[in-house]
Amino acid sequence: MPRILITGMSGAGKSTLLAELEGRGHFTLDTDYDGWELPDRTWDEPRMDALLAGHADVVVSGTVENQGRFYDRFDDVVLLSAPLPVLLERVSNRTDNPYGKSAEQRAEIAKYVETVEPLLRRGASVELDGRLPVAELADAVEGLAGAPTGRTAT
Repeated sequence: MPRILITGMSGAGKSTLLAELEGRGHFTLDTDYDGWELPDRTWDEPRMDALLAGHADVVVSGTVENQGRFYDRFDDVVLLSAPLPVLLERVSNRTDNPYGKSAEQRAEIAKYVETVEPLLRRGASVELDGRLPVAELADAVEGLAGAPTGRTAT
């Protein structure tokens, strides 16, 4: 599998998709953990540079302000999207991540859907509907190798 970035709003299904891909034997990295994000909510750029220089096949997940600096190093940038009510329901019900439980955080997610998601959409080479079954999403990501860019799967 080539270098792929999976990005999107909280609750879109990035972590679930990453777990499915890892279960299929792919090298994956969730940048929400293990110090990949700095306190200012950007990636540790030297660390990300080293990761991408050292791996021709990695699936990275994350949504940070400086991710665009790395787009040219990924073969595909996949935007995983879902309608706001789906995102809010998912963050309310998940047990592995506390973000999205408070009214303030839920308002922040709604704001990001309006302000950040359009920017992610412009930078993405592929958009996938996060409401699809995770196996179908993983199949789509696995199918990206050698496929033309600018695709949308819904």
